[in-house]
Amino acid sequence: MSISRHPNEPEVRGYAVTHPAATALVAIEGGWDQLLCSASGVMTVVTPHGSWVIPPHRALWVPDGVPATVRTAGRVAVRALYLSTRLHALPPETRAVNLPPLTRELVLHAVRSCPLDLARPTDAALFTLLIDQLHTLPDAPLQLPRPRDPRAADLADAIMAEPDASLNALAARIGASRRTFERTFAAETGMALGAWRRRARTLRALELLAAGASVTTTAATIGYATPSSFVAAFKRELGHPPRRLVAR
Repeated sequence: MSISRHPNEPEVRGYAVTHPAATALVAIEGGWDQLLCSASGVMTVVTPHGSWVIPPHRALWVPDGVPATVRTAGRVAVRALYLSTRLHALPPETRAVNLPPLTRELVLHAVRSCPLDLARPTDAALFTLLIDQLHTLPDAPLQLPRPRDPRAADLADAIMAEPDASLNALAARIGASRRTFERTFAAETGMALGAWRRRARTLRALELLAAGASVTTTAATIGYATPSSFVAAFKRELGHPPRRLVAR
């Protein structure tokens, strides 16, 4: 998905497409901030700073200059707003927010109504209301911060690829002790290595569930001995059972 700037064009543009299961780079020229969300389906957005799972009730703000990759495990109706950086719509930090019903409808309506001409009173009012709503929302859970250390980043990738694998085995494969990685993850992500893996498993579980996998299959795939242990861990992480979160 891409967008570029042309002279005298509106400062808010929209993008709507349904993606199959795939991985796609979000290509965009400088000078644009992005608000990414899903009309249906669940996507995972990966940036150099971390990973976020975006179900239909959540949106991700990606400021200008931050490369992002969208990963989908099934069909996802991706919706995006591109906002000129001249608007300074939101602070320049990547962040996810849960969308209350009103805000979600405002985002979807804005995408359908784009491009917005902020010189027109109706477009300006829609833009102002939407940004005001987004400013009031707290950050959503489910960010997975990425360590900067190259070996720790390799371990993070290995955990995401093999969530059911032994941490000791993955650490040995990469060439450092688990204790070394425990220290690195705590220092660079603010999370213990075990907690980081539990969060990674939760993200992978959301992708599998969104693609239609059962709770039983998902639990086995990400390394839980029983479905009940997976459900309990999922609820501790998010406060909701798996099906409820995906279905919202």
